[in-house]
Amino acid sequence: MRDGARSETLHNRVLAVLGPAIAAGDYRPGHVFTLDRLEADFGVSRTVVREAVRVLESMGLVVSRPRIGVKVQPVTAWNVFDPYLIRWRLAGRGRIAQLRSLTELRAAVEPAAAAAAAVRASEAGRARLAELSELLTATGEAGDLDTFLRHDIEFHRLVLAESGNEMFAGLGDVIAEVLTGRTVHHLMPARPRPEALRLHALVASAIGAGLADVAQAAMRSIVAEVRDEVARLAGLENEPPAPEDG
Repeated sequence: MRDGARSETLHNRVLAVLGPAIAAGDYRPGHVFTLDRLEADFGVSRTVVREAVRVLESMGLVVSRPRIGVKVQPVTAWNVFDPYLIRWRLAGRGRIAQLRSLTELRAAVEPAAAAAAAVRASEAGRARLAELSELLTATGEAGDLDTFLRHDIEFHRLVLAESGNEMFAGLGDVIAEVLTGRTVHHLMPARPRPEALRLHALVASAIGAGLADVAQAAMRSIVAEVRDEVARLAGLENEPPAPEDG
């Protein structure tokens, strides 16, 4: 293995442990790591540690200071839209809270993006959304969640991209991580609900026909269904344990 590739693999290994731990709150704001300690803990070189720290700094998770070390930052300093950070937070103890925040973001953005796409989408974009809605129905009804997820990510990315708003389009990676996290962490039903499939088809047909109000309402209903499911999961998470027999 080339030295550069090996170094990248090692720094990814450090990130795969340290990033999720910070994101989960295992290390509180103000906690300080020393480079020497990180080298010893992970058995890697100073160069590898510095590379990993630079990535964490770019996410706002830590700040590195000479003669002090690597200090964990408060959540308010984090780049909460970073796809890796979203993935780590969805994998941690605060999964439901993170999912709630992301669903609220979707509720604010995706209906407006769907309405804009109905006005601004290209002919190719409208045609592809129609194709994807058919693929979503077919794979959803078959229970093929992996393929369904790929089509679902493309569908929602395309709605954002075809809105003609680069700020909406820039959230494509964020939405992809949300959709992936719901599937990976078993927060999706075994088969997508028929109503969800119908609503995706309605979004596609409304955008294709230039019906902004219909596209917006249908996308709002898609996100509302997710919001209701997140609320249900939050309720289950907060339920007290059942009393033991005897």
